[in-house]
Amino acid sequence: GPARRPAQKPYLDLTQAVRLGDLEKFRVVMEAYAGVFSADKTTNLVTRLRRNVIRTGLRRISLAYSSISLGDVAAKLGLAPGDDTECIVAKAIRDGGIDAAIDHEQQLMCSKETSDIYATQEPQAAFHARIAFCLDTHNEAVKAMRYPPGSGKQKGNDSEKAKARNALEAELAMHIMDDDEMDEF
Repeated sequence: GPARRPAQKPYLDLTQAVRLGDLEKFRVVMEAYAGVFSADKTTNLVTRLRRNVIRTGLRRISLAYSSISLGDVAAKLGLAPGDDTECIVAKAIRDGGIDAAIDHEQQLMCSKETSDIYATQEPQAAFHARIAFCLDTHNEAVKAMRYPPGSGKQKGNDSEKAKARNALEAELAMHIMDDDEMDEF
């Protein structure tokens, strides 16, 4: 209820800083609520969140910039002068947190281009497989409804007509699927 809200405020502020990757806001929250975190015995846990804040900030930077100097990365993250930005970026790359590379000579973080999955044939192939599955399921359901138990005891003439109709429907379905496949090109 409302009585709990003041107790949750430090953690809400902390969560927002982590989600935004804002190291400066994280520092302000840590200092402002140091007493609360100490009383709750969560200081160590909260201190360990700093790495997550940095990783989130790095992820945002790597998505926003194709290439950025390590000095600018440090400034955008709000890293202290003593922090080794190159080492922090290298660790995030190694851990898979960001998809980038470091140009050590020019001191740049170069983000790798994210490929546009929709420019490939992959979505079309997945969609085709789903449609084929749905058509197969539909055809099986139609077959199952067509022949209720005991219906095989009909006169020979009717079953010949049914076989001819089934063959015609199967051929028609194949032509429809062929037409669909031709539409893809």
